Amino acid sequence: MNAELIEDTEALNHIEELPSDRVADLVEYLVVNIVDDPAGVTLEVVDDEQSSTIEITVSDTDTAKVIGRHGRTIQAIRTLARALAARLGISVDIEVLG
Repeated sequence: MNAELIEDTEALNHIEELPSDRVADLVEYLVVNIVDDPAGVTLEVVDDEQSSTIEITVSDTDTAKVIGRHGRTIQAIRTLARALAARLGISVDIEVLG
């Protein structure tokens, strides 16, 4: 292998994953398995000093599935995300942008 490639690979292995990224991975897993168009799912993590916000964007036809009847599905996703965040010592909020 090329020496530069080895150094780049080692540098990538040393990048620390933020706790909010672990929560975002959980949220992405849940949302992708709910929607009809998994390719249309994007997540953006906005980290603040006090907390993090995970913004979920899905296709228009899948928005209702993510929110669920009376908001029950998104509330369940928020509950799971907050439980993991609490274990990691952070605070998160989840927003569905549509």
